[in-house]
Formats: sequence, structure tokens, C-alpha cells
Amino acid sequence: MSTLAGRGISPRQAMLAVAAPVLGLVAWHLSTSGRAFSLIPPPWDVAVQWWDLAFGGVWDDLYSATLLDHTLASLGRVYGGFALAALVALPLGMLIGRIAVVRDLLDPSLQILRPIPVTAWLPLAMIVFGIGPRSAFFLVFLGAFYPILLNTIFGVRSVEGRLFEAAAMLGVNRQAIFWKVVLPASLPSIFTGLRLGLGFAWVVIVVGEMTGVQTGLGAIIMEARQLSRTEIVIAGMVTIGLLGFVSDQLVQMLGRRLLRWSPQHG
Repeated sequence: MSTLAGRGISPRQAMLAVAAPVLGLVAWHLSTSGRAFSLIPPPWDVAVQWWDLAFGGVWDDLYSATLLDHTLASLGRVYGGFALAALVALPLGMLIGRIAVVRDLLDPSLQILRPIPVTAWLPLAMIVFGIGPRSAFFLVFLGAFYPILLNTIFGVRSVEGRLFEAAAMLGVNRQAIFWKVVLPASLPSIFTGLRLGLGFAWVVIVVGEMTGVQTGLGAIIMEARQLSRTEIVIAGMVTIGLLGFVSDQLVQMLGRRLLRWSPQHG
């Protein structure tokens, strides 16, 4: 059977994947089209607004042809916050997972802080970092941090004991045990954490850009909400969804390349 994008996706799978969005669009159109006082615009109006946001030439207002600038601003905050979260969470999770003293020292405090919603950090972030992009960057970092950390800890602590026995029998010394046993065995869980972390980074970008930033997809969504420009709100939501999907696919591609040896990621 033929494949799509080199991933082994059959035409039947591709049709099923497209079926849900198409049915959703049809239901959306039938429930909103022709209703003059509907608070939700029909899909075509949103498509026209998205085109104007991207290329202009329709309304020629302050939002026209601004989508690229807002997208680049949000991309910088999402990927920057995500990269910093990974840079901190990965080594910290490995230390907590491998060293009991570090786990006893840090894990209780992290577990107390973890349930606090990102929205609850918003006022404090604005006080500490000021109104603007630094607060947004911090909130995105916070949203991505815990999924990466917890999955890294889980992956490191779930390494089977027989792997250590096998490594010892093969002459692997204690200094090399982490690189040759622990890290490879925990990579599947780590990549799950990276996927979740990047997904949460996109989830919290709207909250992060409520901190007084002038550009960004979250910023125009909140501004459009205040102006009752629902078409712009939905267009921004769709853009975030598409960017999040592409981001997730990129992480999966990297994971499949590095985890070709794993049956679950082959």
C-alpha cells in the first residue's frame, strides 16, 4: 500500500484524518450561515478575514497583512521559552531521577509548585518581569517546563535493572553507564515530554501575551475580543492550531530519527 510523507500513512488513514475537520466545517457552516445576528461568524467569513490578516487587500484596516509579524513574534516566544524549559528541565530531571539526595531535596518543592496554574503566575510575572515580552517568555517557559521535567524523571527512573546487569556483563564502567544505558533507555519518555511541553507552550501563549505585548497571535486575539472582531479571534486560533500541529510533527520527526531502534517509535 502506498505511503504518504514517508510515514506509512495509507490513503484510507489520510481520508479519515481529513474527515473530522470537513464534517466540523460543514456543521459550523450549517449552524451559522445566513443568520444575521449570530455571534459566531460562518467559516467563509473567517477564511476571508484570515486572508486579509495574511495578505491584506480586503478590509485594509490596522490588522491587514499583519499575520506574519504576529506569527514571528509568537514563534520566538514559544520556541525560546520551550528551548529554555528543555535546557533546564532535562538535566534537572535526570539528576532527580538518578540521584536520591537531589530527588529528596528538590522533588517536594517542585510538586508543590506544579499544580499552580500558569494563569495564577500572570500577576506575579508582570510584577517581577514587567509588562511586556519578558513576562510572556517566562509564562511560556513555565508551561513547557513541568511536562518535560516529569517525563524525564519518569524515563530515568523506569530504566529496567536488567539493562544495568547486561551493561556490567559487557564491561561498561560506572562513568559510561549513564550515556550508554540510562539516556538511551529514557529517550522515549523524554521525547514524550518534549512533545507535551511544546504543546503546552502553544496553549499558554495567549495567556503569556496578555502581559501588554503589542505583537503576537495571543495579543491580537485578546485585542480583537475586546473589539468584538470574532473573525479575527477564530483566525488567530486556527493559526495557533496549525503552528502547534507543525511543531508537534517536527518533534515527532526528530524522535523517529533518534529512536529508530525503539519498537514504539519505529
